[in-house]
Amino acid sequence: MFISDIMERVVEIPEGIQVELDDFKVKITGPKGTLERDFYSPLFKKDITIKKVDNKILISSESKRKKVKAMLGTIQAHILNMIKGVTEGFTAKLKIVYMHFPFTVKISGKEVIINNFLGEKTPRKTKIVGDCKVEIKGDEIIVTGINKEDVGQTALNLERATRIKARDRRVFQDGIFRLM
Repeated sequence: MFISDIMERVVEIPEGIQVELDDFKVKITGPKGTLERDFYSPLFKKDITIKKVDNKILISSESKRKKVKAMLGTIQAHILNMIKGVTEGFTAKLKIVYMHFPFTVKISGKEVIINNFLGEKTPRKTKIVGDCKVEIKGDEIIVTGINKEDVGQTALNLERATRIKARDRRVFQDGIFRLM
Protein backbone atom coordinates (compact mmCIF):
# COMPACT_ATOMS: atom_id res chain seq x y z
CA MET A 1 0.00 0.00 0.00
CA PHE A 2 1.27 3.46 -0.90
CA ILE A 3 1.84 6.09 1.75
CA SER A 4 -0.72 8.35 0.01
CA ASP A 5 -3.42 5.72 0.63
CA ILE A 6 -3.30 6.38 4.38
CA MET A 7 -5.65 9.10 5.64
CA GLU A 8 -4.15 10.89 8.61
CA ARG A 9 -5.07 13.67 11.00
CA VAL A 10 -2.47 15.27 13.27
CA VAL A 11 -3.05 17.04 16.59
CA GLU A 12 -0.15 19.01 18.07
CA ILE A 13 0.28 18.62 21.85
CA PRO A 14 1.15 21.97 23.48
CA GLU A 15 3.74 22.22 26.26
CA GLY A 16 2.46 21.46 29.76
CA ILE A 17 -0.11 18.94 28.51
CA GLN A 18 0.24 15.21 29.27
CA VAL A 19 -1.49 12.73 26.97
CA GLU A 20 -2.02 9.06 27.74
CA LEU A 21 -3.33 6.67 25.10
CA ASP A 22 -4.69 3.20 25.78
CA ASP A 23 -6.07 1.78 22.51
CA PHE A 24 -9.05 4.13 21.88
CA LYS A 25 -9.02 5.79 25.32
CA VAL A 26 -7.49 9.26 25.40
CA LYS A 27 -6.64 10.93 28.72
CA ILE A 28 -5.47 14.55 28.64
CA THR A 29 -4.12 16.33 31.72
CA GLY A 30 -3.43 20.05 31.88
CA PRO A 31 -3.30 22.96 34.30
CA LYS A 32 -7.11 23.12 34.76
CA GLY A 33 -7.71 19.39 35.21
CA THR A 34 -8.04 16.02 33.49
CA LEU A 35 -10.39 14.89 30.75
CA GLU A 36 -10.81 11.31 29.57
CA ARG A 37 -12.73 9.99 26.57
CA ASP A 38 -13.18 6.59 24.94
CA PHE A 39 -13.42 6.75 21.13
CA TYR A 40 -14.07 3.02 20.74
CA SER A 41 -16.73 2.05 18.22
CA PRO A 42 -17.33 -1.46 16.89
CA LEU A 43 -17.90 0.06 13.44
CA PHE A 44 -14.40 1.56 13.22
CA LYS A 45 -12.26 -0.58 15.55
CA LYS A 46 -10.33 -2.21 12.68
CA ASP A 47 -10.11 0.90 10.51
CA ILE A 48 -8.84 3.65 12.83
CA THR A 49 -5.62 3.83 14.85
CA ILE A 50 -4.68 6.50 17.40
CA LYS A 51 -0.96 6.85 18.23
CA LYS A 52 1.25 9.30 20.09
CA VAL A 53 4.48 10.19 18.27
CA ASP A 54 6.77 12.74 19.95
CA ASN A 55 4.49 15.70 20.78
CA LYS A 56 1.77 14.79 18.27
CA ILE A 57 -1.29 12.57 18.23
CA LEU A 58 -1.75 10.74 14.92
CA ILE A 59 -5.23 9.56 13.99
CA SER A 60 -4.96 7.44 10.87
CA SER A 61 -6.77 4.93 8.69
CA GLU A 62 -6.06 2.91 5.59
CA SER A 63 -9.75 2.75 4.69
CA LYS A 64 -11.09 5.19 2.12
CA ARG A 65 -14.72 5.04 3.29
CA LYS A 66 -16.44 8.40 3.78
CA LYS A 67 -17.69 7.43 7.24
CA VAL A 68 -14.16 6.57 8.37
CA LYS A 69 -12.82 9.86 6.99
CA ALA A 70 -15.60 11.73 8.82
CA MET A 71 -14.81 9.85 12.05
CA LEU A 72 -11.13 10.89 11.79
CA GLY A 73 -12.20 14.55 11.73
CA THR A 74 -14.62 14.00 14.61
CA ILE A 75 -11.97 12.40 16.81
CA GLN A 76 -9.53 15.20 15.95
CA ALA A 77 -12.11 17.87 16.87
CA HIS A 78 -12.89 16.17 20.20
CA ILE A 79 -9.20 15.93 21.10
CA LEU A 80 -8.66 19.60 20.22
CA ASN A 81 -11.65 20.53 22.43
CA MET A 82 -10.21 18.44 25.27
CA ILE A 83 -6.84 20.22 24.95
CA LYS A 84 -8.56 23.64 24.91
CA GLY A 85 -10.64 22.65 27.93
CA VAL A 86 -7.70 21.64 30.13
CA THR A 87 -5.73 24.79 29.16
CA GLU A 88 -8.32 27.59 28.85
CA GLY A 89 -11.69 26.11 29.83
CA PHE A 90 -15.10 26.93 28.39
CA THR A 91 -17.63 29.58 29.37
CA ALA A 92 -21.30 30.11 28.56
CA LYS A 93 -23.12 33.31 29.52
CA LEU A 94 -26.88 33.47 29.97
CA LYS A 95 -29.16 36.43 30.71
CA ILE A 96 -32.18 36.44 33.02
CA VAL A 97 -35.04 38.40 31.41
CA TYR A 98 -38.53 39.07 32.76
CA MET A 99 -41.32 41.50 31.85
CA HIS A 100 -44.19 40.81 34.27
CA PHE A 101 -43.21 38.42 37.06
CA PRO A 102 -39.75 38.91 38.57
CA PHE A 103 -38.28 35.47 39.20
CA THR A 104 -35.30 34.40 41.26
CA VAL A 105 -32.56 31.90 40.42
CA LYS A 106 -30.65 30.06 43.17
CA ILE A 107 -28.03 27.34 43.23
CA SER A 108 -28.57 24.43 45.60
CA GLY A 109 -25.81 21.79 45.35
CA LYS A 110 -25.86 20.32 41.84
CA GLU A 111 -29.23 21.89 41.05
CA VAL A 112 -30.47 25.31 39.93
CA ILE A 113 -33.85 26.37 41.30
CA ILE A 114 -36.01 28.97 39.53
CA ASN A 115 -38.73 30.47 41.76
CA ASN A 116 -41.83 32.51 40.73
CA PHE A 117 -41.34 31.98 36.98
CA LEU A 118 -44.48 33.46 35.35
CA GLY A 119 -46.03 33.55 38.84
CA GLU A 120 -45.96 29.76 39.23
CA LYS A 121 -46.19 28.38 42.77
CA THR A 122 -43.93 25.36 42.21
CA PRO A 123 -40.27 26.09 41.50
CA ARG A 124 -38.65 24.87 38.32
CA LYS A 125 -35.46 22.83 38.78
CA THR A 126 -32.63 21.84 36.48
CA LYS A 127 -29.38 19.91 36.90
CA ILE A 128 -25.78 21.06 36.68
CA VAL A 129 -24.00 18.52 34.46
CA GLY A 130 -20.53 17.19 35.30
CA ASP A 131 -18.01 19.42 37.08
CA CYS A 132 -19.42 22.73 35.81
CA LYS A 133 -19.50 25.78 38.03
CA VAL A 134 -22.53 28.07 37.86
CA GLU A 135 -22.35 31.67 39.11
CA ILE A 136 -25.22 34.14 39.31
CA LYS A 137 -24.21 37.81 39.07
CA GLY A 138 -27.24 40.09 38.99
CA ASP A 139 -29.18 39.24 35.85
CA GLU A 140 -26.37 37.13 34.34
CA ILE A 141 -25.62 33.43 34.79
CA ILE A 142 -22.08 32.27 33.99
CA VAL A 143 -21.43 28.57 33.42
CA THR A 144 -17.74 27.51 33.36
CA GLY A 145 -15.95 24.18 33.11
CA ILE A 146 -13.30 22.17 31.28
CA ASN A 147 -15.64 19.87 29.37
CA LYS A 148 -17.30 21.65 26.44
CA GLU A 149 -20.22 19.22 26.31
CA ASP A 150 -21.01 19.59 30.02
CA VAL A 151 -20.91 23.40 29.86
CA GLY A 152 -23.17 23.44 26.80
CA GLN A 153 -25.63 20.95 28.29
CA THR A 154 -25.86 22.86 31.58
CA ALA A 155 -26.52 26.12 29.69
CA LEU A 156 -29.17 24.37 27.61
CA ASN A 157 -30.80 22.88 30.71
CA LEU A 158 -31.11 26.39 32.19
CA GLU A 159 -32.58 27.74 28.96
CA ARG A 160 -34.95 24.79 28.60
CA ALA A 161 -36.19 25.07 32.21
CA THR A 162 -37.72 28.47 31.41
CA ARG A 163 -39.03 27.59 27.98
CA ILE A 164 -42.60 28.76 27.39
CA LYS A 165 -44.68 26.63 25.04
CA ALA A 166 -47.09 28.08 22.47
CA ARG A 167 -45.39 31.49 22.33
CA ASP A 168 -43.12 33.04 19.73
CA ARG A 169 -39.50 32.38 20.76
CA ARG A 170 -38.19 35.24 18.63
CA VAL A 171 -39.96 37.83 20.78
CA PHE A 172 -37.77 38.46 23.81
CA GLN A 173 -40.02 37.38 26.68
CA ASP A 174 -39.61 35.97 30.17
CA GLY A 175 -36.88 33.37 30.54
CA ILE A 176 -33.17 32.62 30.57
CA PHE A 177 -31.44 33.15 27.24
CA ARG A 178 -27.90 32.37 26.06
CA LEU A 179 -25.76 35.35 25.10
CA MET A 180 -22.80 33.62 23.47
